[in-house]
Amino acid sequence: MNKTIAVIPGDGIGPEIMTATLRVLDALDCGLTYDFVDAGMVALDKHGDLLPKATLDRIAEHKVALKGPLTTPIGGGFTSVNVTLRRLFDLYANVRPAVSFPGTKSRYENIDIITVRENTEGAYRSEGQTLSEDGEIAESVARNTRKGSSRIVRYAFELAVKKGRKKVTAVHKANILKTSSGLFLNVAREIAREYPQIEFNEMIVDNTCMQLVMKPEQFDVIVTTNLFGDILSDLCAGLVGGLGLAPGDNIGEHAAIFEAVHGSAPDIAGKGIANPCALLLAAADMLDYLDMVAKGDRLRQAIRDTMTSDRDSVTPDIGGKGSTDSFADAIVKRIKG
Repeated sequence: MNKTIAVIPGDGIGPEIMTATLRVLDALDCGLTYDFVDAGMVALDKHGDLLPKATLDRIAEHKVALKGPLTTPIGGGFTSVNVTLRRLFDLYANVRPAVSFPGTKSRYENIDIITVRENTEGAYRSEGQTLSEDGEIAESVARNTRKGSSRIVRYAFELAVKKGRKKVTAVHKANILKTSSGLFLNVAREIAREYPQIEFNEMIVDNTCMQLVMKPEQFDVIVTTNLFGDILSDLCAGLVGGLGLAPGDNIGEHAAIFEAVHGSAPDIAGKGIANPCALLLAAADMLDYLDMVAKGDRLRQAIRDTMTSDRDSVTPDIGGKGSTDSFADAIVKRIKG
């Protein structure tokens, strides 16, 4: 397969983990060509824009992008680059796998949960934001639609079927947010009836948080709205050792962007100790999306084998003595071996 993808190295540790990730992809002989583009602070410094038109044009052309962590300046009226990308390309499904890996500093083993988060609606549209003149009252509208709810719930069920999953849990707050969350829940119930082979249950979001901590093995696929999904997906990442092992897939009908969920970590940038796993796992998900499932599985297994058998090569954040490069080298060795 010959395919060109847009590559956004990102800010902070982004270029380091991207270089490592592309080296691993090359070892898999995926037939990928990389078109490097800028976004974030790098783009602001070089082009005067956090998200240059040339970058957007390349993503639109290639329809697939692999993205390192980006920094959006705090204050100054800057809009989140990640949120902007999701809206511009209508990347409505944010898919966040949380899978246990050996040797990590986590409280649980055998976690395998996928959170499917609606990515374009709800509280994060930030519509109708107002602050009263006296600074005492703030308002913002959370808008959910039948279309948005339908396509995210259907995506979750189709994902469950495709990956052989057994249960989908719709997470809501319809007992209080009777219109916005109520619409999502009603749509989820309707669509669930079309998939009798998949167990369906519904759970209020606060109870979900407690249950994830107390008995996470009861969950399989979680589907929910934007704000709840943002919170729950990070909670699930915490169950398996943190954001260093958390990939994020942003999927739309006409484009997809795969990313490391963690931040740009400027405090360790340039030190060569950044963990590339989140971006590597995002790259594995990208390979699945490009119908190279066997290569994606080989990559995940090589990561797992390295974390099990070569602790000296893995990065310090997961208990190793190695570097970004040594971690990537060990994974490449397993892929080629």
